[in-house]
Amino acid sequence: MKESSGPLAATGTDNVRGALWILASCLLFATMSALAKIAGERLHSFEVSFFRAFFGFVLLLPLILRAGPGVWRTSRLHLHITRGTVGSLGLLFGFYAVTHMPLAEATALGFTKPLFQVLLAAFALREVVRMRRWVATAVGFLGVLVMLRPDTGNLELAALAGLAGALCGATVSVTLRHMVRLERELTILAWLGVVGTVVTGLPALFVWQTPTPGELGLLLCMAAVGTVSQVCLMRGFRVGEASAMAPIDYSRLPLSAFYGVILFAEWLDPLAILGAAIIAGSTLYIARREAALARQGRA
Repeated sequence: MKESSGPLAATGTDNVRGALWILASCLLFATMSALAKIAGERLHSFEVSFFRAFFGFVLLLPLILRAGPGVWRTSRLHLHITRGTVGSLGLLFGFYAVTHMPLAEATALGFTKPLFQVLLAAFALREVVRMRRWVATAVGFLGVLVMLRPDTGNLELAALAGLAGALCGATVSVTLRHMVRLERELTILAWLGVVGTVVTGLPALFVWQTPTPGELGLLLCMAAVGTVSQVCLMRGFRVGEASAMAPIDYSRLPLSAFYGVILFAEWLDPLAILGAAIIAGSTLYIARREAALARQGRA
């Protein structure tokens, strides 16, 4: 399973620039999650997800309008609908986890996405997955068990939602690998905005509470921060080597933990920290292993 990476011989300066973009993305992502959790104190997470999708689409409208009607032209509408639907379900699951469990734990569960990608590559795409990645995947899921401790009977729906969100994210990543070779980036984003607004809007209708002007401002800020975070992430991986950038992406964990302590008094117990560290270590190994295999394939 290969992922796009940066240039083979990125300079030190390129990697420094890339690292700064990734750090900015991580800070903004953690901020978005904290804002979503604040908004979720009164509004249902489904409604928060809807406004993330809707305002994110609104922020893209100037680019879409400037591109003209051709941006909607596609012969693969079914792929856009599938990708948008699965991605929106991932957003609903992910925000439910963020608003119902400690930020750092929800973030750590999000990092299980590469573990699910290995499973999808092996069983859905019939790709060859070697023993090292199987072991790393098993260790990663062991970290999930350590963090969540299902044997205590305290396994929460929010934790299952976090894992479901990671599975959706992995599915989107696998789908997107093929779409980016066939479609313009703005076309993908435009259709995602439309499908995402519809899919997240339907469940939001059943739990709707009209936001106050202050809450609307908070939700708009959350969507803007999340959108800019994605831009920074893409630029970071475009400028620097993927294998060098991947470890920096894990700074989301301590940043989320910091917000959790400062804003919500969420102190993590040692087993939660250990489990999160196991998840991060295993997925980081998978990322580095795939980068090494990609370099060998291009040699």
